[in-house]
Amino acid sequence: MTSGDDITIRRATPADLEDLVVLTGEYCLADGHPVDPDLARRGFAPLLDDDSRGTVFIAHDTTTTLGYAVVCWSWSIEIGGFEVVLDEIYTRPKGTGLGSHLIAALEDDCRTRGVLRIFLETERPNHRARELYARHGYTEDDSIWMSKTL
Repeated sequence: MTSGDDITIRRATPADLEDLVVLTGEYCLADGHPVDPDLARRGFAPLLDDDSRGTVFIAHDTTTTLGYAVVCWSWSIEIGGFEVVLDEIYTRPKGTGLGSHLIAALEDDCRTRGVLRIFLETERPNHRARELYARHGYTEDDSIWMSKTL
């Protein structure tokens, strides 16, 4: 999959793991989360081995990895089928349109897989991310996500 301007977007492979660990560290710093390279490796590795849990898209030019997007599989009774969570998306530098190319690539892939809905969450102060998603047709829900670490 190519997005133009010598940028390629493709499914990531195990060979991309260390580049993804670096990028997710940058993502965590930007979002104010702790950086844990070992946790990132554990999180990415099964997604890179096969697509049974989700998939990772990676964007790169001829020399540098520029961004990634992670989509994880789920199922919904409410919509009667396959839905996914857009777990993370990160690009560098910002404002180049690369995030839009990653979103288009992952949405195309989701359509071919029969996905009915894509969920995502943003940090409350991250208005820039919500503006990007809104430009691509995502809308805010009334739902409140809750979590518990096991």
